[in-house]
Amino acid sequence: MSATPLDKSMDMGPIIAPIQKERIQNLVEQGKKEGAEVWQWQGKLPQNSGKSGKSGGGCYFPPTFLTNVAPASTVAQTEIFGPVLVSMTFRTPDEAVMLANNSAYGLSASVWSENINQALHVAPKLKCGVVWINCTNQFDAAVGFGGYRESGYGREGGHEGMFEYLKKKKSGNAKDEFRIQVPKVKAPANAVLSLNRTAKLYIGGKQTRPDSGYSLNVVNADGSLAGEIGHGNRKDIRNAVEAAHKASGWQSSTPHLRAQILYFLAENLEARAAEFQNRIMKLTGVSKKQAGLEVETSVRRIFTYAALADKHEGLIHQPPMRGLALALNEPIGVLGLVCPDEAPLLGMLSMLLPAIAMGNSVVLVPSRPFALVATDFYQVLETSDVPSGVLNIVSGDASELGSVLAKHEDVAGLWVVGTADECTNAKKYSSGNMKIIWTNNGKKLDWFDNQQSEGREWMRRASQVKNVWIPYGE
Repeated sequence: MSATPLDKSMDMGPIIAPIQKERIQNLVEQGKKEGAEVWQWQGKLPQNSGKSGKSGGGCYFPPTFLTNVAPASTVAQTEIFGPVLVSMTFRTPDEAVMLANNSAYGLSASVWSENINQALHVAPKLKCGVVWINCTNQFDAAVGFGGYRESGYGREGGHEGMFEYLKKKKSGNAKDEFRIQVPKVKAPANAVLSLNRTAKLYIGGKQTRPDSGYSLNVVNADGSLAGEIGHGNRKDIRNAVEAAHKASGWQSSTPHLRAQILYFLAENLEARAAEFQNRIMKLTGVSKKQAGLEVETSVRRIFTYAALADKHEGLIHQPPMRGLALALNEPIGVLGLVCPDEAPLLGMLSMLLPAIAMGNSVVLVPSRPFALVATDFYQVLETSDVPSGVLNIVSGDASELGSVLAKHEDVAGLWVVGTADECTNAKKYSSGNMKIIWTNNGKKLDWFDNQQSEGREWMRRASQVKNVWIPYGE
């Protein structure tokens, strides 16, 4: 160890502040109390030199090694930020991955193995932003660096880092987004008695009743009652998130399989185009031509993401070392989506498709006044081979349910298209577990504009990049 922090030959310098040194000592003591065995360097620590040249006590902590640590131990779950190494044994690679991912953090990891195939098999399974194989602490400005989960999101360096600072130039004047108020039900003069239909929620591949037991009216453009939807609440969101996590196999499925399922989804929606056209006409009051255009554009948009599902590939960087760095596009995990009122079918699909094309599972809150479009759509899902739990639909008040999603600790990302207040609340409430947030900041989007509302930019928003460093050669 060096007593001079700015010495370029220094291997290990002092702790940044006395309070941090005390924190490290307390954590080591806590680990010892929880059953860990402590191995600590017993040599003489260096002393700092004060401004007067006299020797004074420094903020040095001896290199420490903790063994026999339990996975739930405080030292195994906390970032210590000191010269302390915590170790656990494992028997199989799968057990090693499980131990490594048993953390709220996910900045970087090192995988050491004589079997390069095994190392490359393990690397994509680790929930962190950087994986070094048979090396550690490799950095280059051309290669992205950043974490997953509570280690933050966003990237520095490489193409990913540039995207954090660049914004697409917008054309025209952006208008404020608004929510359409649900009018009171009016009985038309030629009203015909019909069954009072209540559309259920869609959770885990099944139609389920809301926890509250209550329903909300959905009104046609002429004021007649179109039907009722379930009034979802916090418990329904909880159930939907649990179902989404159980659909984790969708993340590990091949992009080709996801593409084939999306093609099938487009075919089934096209077969029911007249039904959706009629529903959109009645609910929104648009012309038959406009409703038909929305359904037609929706089908084309599904085909677009079916084509992109297996073509949104990563990059290979060549940093100044004997090795490569693979930038892998990976799904974020469970995504919450709060959909717009405008273009209820097309807007919903424009948000949903890139998310599931990248392998994410989704908890979707549809437009409140036009939610019957979404509940009609889950009937298409049931015949399109989409696995249970990949898409979960919870209808209700968008502002209320959006806030619940933002506060949920097991939701990894959140997209909100709504009012300025809804977007602000999403950002504020999501800070608890560092969700990856995208909002429209209260501005309207043109869902019929292919340049603005579809393409690789949306696929990029639905993914996070893991950089895997692979040295080679003698």
